[in-house]
Amino acid sequence: MGHRSKGVAKLQRLEAILENREIYALAELIPHPRRHLGGRPRHYPDYMLLVYEALVSVYGSARQAEAELSHPLVWGFMRRLVKDLFPDDDSKWLPRQPMRRHHYLYGRNRYLQDPQVLSGIASLHRHIASAQARELGLLDAQGPGSWTHPDLSRMLYADGKVVTPLFKAKPGETRTDKATGEIRQLRCDKDGALHFEGTGEAAWGTKFVIVAARATDEHARMILDIEWVPKPGREAGAAMDCFTRLAPHVPGAQGVIYDTALRGVHHQRLLRELGLLPVNRVTAAHKGSDKPRRKEGQRVEKSVHVEDKAVTQPDGLSMVCRLYARDGEIGIGEITDTGELEFVSLPRVRTHRIKDKNGLFRWYNDYRLPDSHGGATITVRLHNNDQDAARRLNRTENVRPIPPSDPDFAVLYARRNDSESINRGLDDSMWLGRAHSVGHARQHVNLIGYALMVNSLALHEHRRRRDSALAA
Repeated sequence: MGHRSKGVAKLQRLEAILENREIYALAELIPHPRRHLGGRPRHYPDYMLLVYEALVSVYGSARQAEAELSHPLVWGFMRRLVKDLFPDDDSKWLPRQPMRRHHYLYGRNRYLQDPQVLSGIASLHRHIASAQARELGLLDAQGPGSWTHPDLSRMLYADGKVVTPLFKAKPGETRTDKATGEIRQLRCDKDGALHFEGTGEAAWGTKFVIVAARATDEHARMILDIEWVPKPGREAGAAMDCFTRLAPHVPGAQGVIYDTALRGVHHQRLLRELGLLPVNRVTAAHKGSDKPRRKEGQRVEKSVHVEDKAVTQPDGLSMVCRLYARDGEIGIGEITDTGELEFVSLPRVRTHRIKDKNGLFRWYNDYRLPDSHGGATITVRLHNNDQDAARRLNRTENVRPIPPSDPDFAVLYARRNDSESINRGLDDSMWLGRAHSVGHARQHVNLIGYALMVNSLALHEHRRRRDSALAA
């Protein structure tokens, strides 16, 4: 029988959140009221706004978080833990009275959702979360793996997530009061929009891109960045913004795992500008139906001529190999007796990256030719250049550094499942699966709170395992 997780107690999550030093670093970015303007001091330390935000994801709602904190055992536990963490800094100690929901709502709406504050918190979170990921052994420049065989611990993975609005109504919808005839505008989330998933299914809500990395241990996931998708069809652009911002913080990253929302133009940026391997599938020339009954309903893979290579055979004669790409893999195109083009895939031998003096990267794959063509090794460029543009060839759209037929692809692309696990975990952290708040800014704050909860638990569990190993 396989190992089954025993789950995590909510009190353990609370302990992990309070022990996460990132909470206190982020709290430094919350503006302080100007004393000369008057007004009473805050009842609770600034970091409690972020702690409460993370606890909203633990307990499912701000109201339930208030109910839990009001219990003398829970609040007493928090007060003792904070005093143990900061024995010489009484400014961080908690008062006797527990924090209430209205304290949190005022702080979130007044400070956390402010564009400048939110941008600063998100930026510092990327920096700290990346460092915490390295503590878990993730994204280590000296870690395992190579460009030919990347290691999962050095891969970023991401996905788009549509957060279901708090209200069911859409902008502009009304309701008529049957008694008075009054037409009333229904409450709605004006930032909601109709987004389409990769399967073609539509979802109404506010969309975000979530980027993460994870280790093999249980509860070892780190959420590194979150970005709002402002309009339908902008998911890939938002994802690229995340990868671009994260790249300086994760020099040990080898690649990015994503779905087919990333197209050739995005692969070109990942390869040339960021020096990262994109791992995803190629969109089909014809998608086909989910349950094809005839040949016409089946998926048709995209195929394109890439280039010709002159190869010298063992007998000294030269021959030209016409190279094609089909479903991302490189192969030789040969004409059969019936006049049809037969595709013979070439095994990938090596992937290598070269950094130019201008900071851009060049990428190449080595392939082994079949014995009928001499068995030599040929090199194929993976990124676009001016020659491709002149031929109107979108190489990065059709050629994958690690295609789906490659043995490494199955190992790497399986990490996509964890993106779905993040999405499911996010749904489970919301009351009835609906957003905690209205508007993309407040929901962005909520998602940062969710990330803090996830990352805090990962750090807590990692340090517990490390201390247990040292004690043994």
